[in-house]
Amino acid sequence: MRQRIDGRNRRHAAYWAFWVHRVSGLALALFLPLHFTFLGQALQGAAGLDGALAFTQHPLVKVAEWGLVSLLALHLAGGVRLLLLEFSAWRGLRGAWVAGAFGFATATGLAFALSLLG
Repeated sequence: MRQRIDGRNRRHAAYWAFWVHRVSGLALALFLPLHFTFLGQALQGAAGLDGALAFTQHPLVKVAEWGLVSLLALHLAGGVRLLLLEFSAWRGLRGAWVAGAFGFATATGLAFALSLLG
């Protein structure tokens, strides 16, 4: 039997954690072809790889790198939260676990942003 999604469920932190986990996974999957394209530049020799690496010094690419690391941290933390729900003795939707996952992702994103500035 399907549970009806009403306004109360959409305000729950677990509902948003569900969507953030799905959207971050989709965004990471869309990133993979670009990643493999850049790795493929190494097959064309040092000049091809140097050109690709020079492109990554653009400020917009740095912002995109920060976004990628933040998405990875969100997806990782959301996945760990789901594994804890699935395999631990605790049951139910744990709001503190959602907050912890978002906190971990935020701290990771901030640490990476600070490393870009240094």
